Amino acid sequence: MNLWLRCHQSVRASQFPTTHSGLGKFKDKLKLCWNPQCKVAIVMCRGPSPDVGSRHGQHSMILVPMDTPGVKRVRPLTVFGQDDAVHGGHFEVHFENVRVPACNMILGEGRGFEIAQGRLGPGRLHHCMRAVGLAEFALELLCQRAATRQTFGKKLYQHEVVAHWIAECRLMIEQTRLLTLHAAQALDTVGSRAARKQIAMIKVAAARMACKVVDCAIQVYGGAGVSGDFPLAQMYSYVRTLRIADGPDEVHLSSIAHLELRDQLKKTQAKL
Repeated sequence: MNLWLRCHQSVRASQFPTTHSGLGKFKDKLKLCWNPQCKVAIVMCRGPSPDVGSRHGQHSMILVPMDTPGVKRVRPLTVFGQDDAVHGGHFEVHFENVRVPACNMILGEGRGFEIAQGRLGPGRLHHCMRAVGLAEFALELLCQRAATRQTFGKKLYQHEVVAHWIAECRLMIEQTRLLTLHAAQALDTVGSRAARKQIAMIKVAAARMACKVVDCAIQVYGGAGVSGDFPLAQMYSYVRTLRIADGPDEVHLSSIAHLELRDQLKKTQAKL
């Protein structure tokens, strides 16, 4: 198959610029960012007739070994100005006149979104589980600092504002933990598609919660909190990035609103 790609990091299903003609190989010109430093890239492309059929049945996933001629790692990227190697390493990668055999297409033509959606639900839930664990560690660090550091003649935790931060952080963590368990139960019982509202809810809530808890911990540590002496700055860069990764908060909020309105209108119509 022949494939021409342009630089698009985040696009809607109907906006994929990539097309292929099904001739046995694919050829591309592409510049991508935020690709992990791995041995094989997965390229998602759109079929030759984007106006025909379901918009989610037009896309395919193709395996591209990173040592294929025409694939070039250009430069390592950073997160908040720091080396991204701690997150697995991300590079800007250029593809130009790359060819791979048609057998590198995963599952078959038009099944790209099926593959993606199969992992997105559980993947987002895993992110949320990690966010809860990270927030627990941040609160532990906060309490250690509050119990040992003194200002104005008393321990930090004895200042009411810090005591309230500790209480609020515990509330947020427990609320998020329960919402995570609820989303996991829905995923197990009804599947990713039927549980997409619960998954979207926890994806937004967990990242927001973890950001807030880590931010409180940084504030208690003062300048040390943003230094390399403690893990809080690195933790914050991770959880802040989580508000963008696997769909930004705004996209998930729009999905939640749409699904909530659908559910509410169903109840209203049932009463009429």
